[in-house]
Amino acid sequence: MKLMNSKFPIHLFASRTLCSLALVLSLIGITCPSMGHEHEKKTSDRGAKNTGSVLVFAGTGWYRHPETAAVSGWLARLSDELEMQVDVTETPKDILALLDRYDVLVLNNSNKLVDLLDEKQRKKIEDWYNAGGGIVAIHAALVKQTDWEWFSKLGGCDFDSDSEFLEARVLVDPAAKDHPTVKGFGEEFLYSADWTNHTESVTGKPGFQVLLRVDESTFEPVREYFQTRGGKPMGEDHPVAWTNTLNGGRFFYTELGHDVRSLETPFGRQHIIEAIKWAAEDGGE
Repeated sequence: MKLMNSKFPIHLFASRTLCSLALVLSLIGITCPSMGHEHEKKTSDRGAKNTGSVLVFAGTGWYRHPETAAVSGWLARLSDELEMQVDVTETPKDILALLDRYDVLVLNNSNKLVDLLDEKQRKKIEDWYNAGGGIVAIHAALVKQTDWEWFSKLGGCDFDSDSEFLEARVLVDPAAKDHPTVKGFGEEFLYSADWTNHTESVTGKPGFQVLLRVDESTFEPVREYFQTRGGKPMGEDHPVAWTNTLNGGRFFYTELGHDVRSLETPFGRQHIIEAIKWAAEDGGE
């Protein structure tokens, strides 16, 4: 995945002892899940409007996008539109300590998790999901995950290569036209993002529903870096967003989210907000 300069160099993490950092984060609208009883009181003060809760996990086990912190901030600021409390962490121990408090786990470009989360932490996510939790995986969350067999099967594929940030023709799968994450944008539209080529297509796999595909004839799907390293386009069937409802929970993946540019649009906001709301619903279909 390529290196870009971030316009928002914010580094987010949860800590009980760094009170000054907690104050700064509170001023920009980001909450830390490990702030103790004071945080719990603030959460309860949201009252009936707080209809659910979201944990954004932005830790990485391999290459870290410089834009990841900015994406975490963007996600945290969706709290009012979601009517859900959104907390952000990059601390693996928070998975064991706090995950049960949340309805949705958002994996913000969290690649190669087997090198970041220990066996107990990974098992916690598996059990929580199988009991009805929801996972929203963004962009690089399906990069180098094959060593975690459970998550690799949940996502359905892994990373092969990607494109530059380019405009492309996006096609809504006819069977998904009424899904809230894509509804209202017609059968096709132009959109700009860093498009990812996966190791295989999830089309037709049990439990999976493809929401969007990208037309590779409208852009160069493999950027020069990967052209010299054996990167391959996916061809006519190139899914870029899908769901999986097997095993008790709800899983959503989107290629959007390399950086805020691919999210801060009318479609991008609806896509992610409705994905989180969908993932928060009880159990799989």
